[in-house]
Amino acid sequence: MERKTQIHLWYIVLAIFGVVLLRDFWVQTRTVEPIPYSQFEKFVDDGKIKDVVIGKDVIRGTFSEPQNGKSQFVTTRVDPQLADRLDGKGVEYTGAVENTWLSTLLSWVVPILLFFVLWMFVIRRFAEKQGLGGVMSIGKSRAKVYVETDTKVGFGDVAGVDEAKDELREIVEFLKQPEQYGKLGAHIPKGVLLVGPPGTGKTLLARAVAGEAAVPFFSISGSEFVEMFVGVGAARVRDLFEQARAKAPAIIFIDELDALGRARGAASPVGGHDEREQTLNQLLTELDGFDPSAGLVLLAATNRPEILDPALLRAGRFDRQILVDRPDKKGRVDILNVHMKKARIGSDVDPEIVAALTTGFSGADLANLVNEAALLATRRKADAVGMDDFTRAIERIVAGLEKKNRLMNPKERKIVAFHEMGHALVSMALPGVDQVHKVSIIPRGIGSLGYTIQRPTEDRFLMTREELENKIAVLLGGRAAEKLVFGHLSTGAADDLAKATDIARSMVAHYGMDEELGYVSYDEQRPVFLGDARQGYTERRYSEATAEKMDNAVKRVIDDAFARTFAILQENRVLLDRAAEELLAKETLDTQALKALRDEVVAGQSDIAAAVTEKTDDRKNAAS
Repeated sequence: MERKTQIHLWYIVLAIFGVVLLRDFWVQTRTVEPIPYSQFEKFVDDGKIKDVVIGKDVIRGTFSEPQNGKSQFVTTRVDPQLADRLDGKGVEYTGAVENTWLSTLLSWVVPILLFFVLWMFVIRRFAEKQGLGGVMSIGKSRAKVYVETDTKVGFGDVAGVDEAKDELREIVEFLKQPEQYGKLGAHIPKGVLLVGPPGTGKTLLARAVAGEAAVPFFSISGSEFVEMFVGVGAARVRDLFEQARAKAPAIIFIDELDALGRARGAASPVGGHDEREQTLNQLLTELDGFDPSAGLVLLAATNRPEILDPALLRAGRFDRQILVDRPDKKGRVDILNVHMKKARIGSDVDPEIVAALTTGFSGADLANLVNEAALLATRRKADAVGMDDFTRAIERIVAGLEKKNRLMNPKERKIVAFHEMGHALVSMALPGVDQVHKVSIIPRGIGSLGYTIQRPTEDRFLMTREELENKIAVLLGGRAAEKLVFGHLSTGAADDLAKATDIARSMVAHYGMDEELGYVSYDEQRPVFLGDARQGYTERRYSEATAEKMDNAVKRVIDDAFARTFAILQENRVLLDRAAEELLAKETLDTQALKALRDEVVAGQSDIAAAVTEKTDDRKNAAS
């Protein structure tokens, strides 16, 4: 409001200045006659000039009698010996100092005005975008303040995280009735840390708490505290808490806390982190200094709690940590129901089936899924979003965009068809393996020439050794089919081999599933730090002899799984050929076609097991 008033005052000053200039111009044109110097000399000779004022470059004067209705004149000085001639004619004349105040004023004012305009419209906006702002506001908090009407989010808009909502309801009740929590000597936690993978709804939960409690909500990201100037972050922390205390009861929400609260001295590059550490120290001081009974609650969210400073997580600061994990099947159904209310959904869409197809999806993934399905339905000009739209949206998210223009030659299409059907038939023959939902040889994504989508029958949290071996066998189904049918190997199984090797190495080195190496975990899992792949490698804590045994054990797991996979496809060779031909003709086999194929699969588990045992014994004898 002050800025608008200031701009209006400048408009008034400029208007007055313009009126003065226009008046001066009008007076000059009405009373002064510009004449050439030759005409001036003639007037002098004729005695028509009463008096003159001689300047450095201009001569001004008055006529003895008005000429053309004007009593004054102006001309450019040419003759330097003019005074002698005027004396000879008896004309009165004087010298004058030119009044240059206007030009001098403009020479000072115009550059200042130009600089002011440049600052207002260019430099100031650039500085604000770079986070510098004004000189007086550089230490001010940049938190966005929402009230209940701005938040417009309640617990009814959050689904799939019932346990987290139950924990946060206590915060809401405290903010509504803080006096009720002091009767028995209890106090509300000073800080609540929401921990979970990206996209699980941590920020949405925090806004829902503010909406339910109907209190001001100060939202800021952890990265907005740290600036290029030392001390700015600490000043912003102080200002944030001062603003929140003035509006208590209130909620302070710091998103991406790991940007601010990373452990001091951990993985510090050259140059140090003085500014970040000062900001963190100020946050710790503010956490110790404010009284929770005043109605001020600090919420924070992070998906990397392992790198936070231990001082942040001790009792008395962030007293409570709430896990906001990926939803289970029931949670996914609830989340889908929330988002499906915003779209026109067809009668054939069953959220239970969609939830079964989206194991591992976060809340953000499910919201994106509903939006993608609605876009696909809109593209085909449908009246409602159908189940087929959801299926295609899942394929687009999981496998990537269809590459219909990526043409393969007939030989490559045949190899890809047998490769994908190898995956499908092995998964149908093995017990406890996720069911195959769709098989296609249409290229998708960056390097995928085909894909096989499996649908988990239920959410799993533990897996046995047999189930992991079956998973490896399914991954090796494509390579085994290529070797069985064509007698050669291709590069198409590179991703499958990498995944199978990772599972086998985890079984041997991390889960202790190898009898020879014993029930020992050799590898320590470490998170990747800020996308630096080098940090993901594990530190070796075993000898070279043990490393060699581990390599042999991994190879043994892969070889045994491949022998089993090869035997399954060999027993079902006729069915493999027929299914691959059908896939080549149709390019995609859906659930119905796969169901009919599954009913024809001949397991032959006893014969296959005997064949696998015989091949394994032969390999061990050859090795010995």
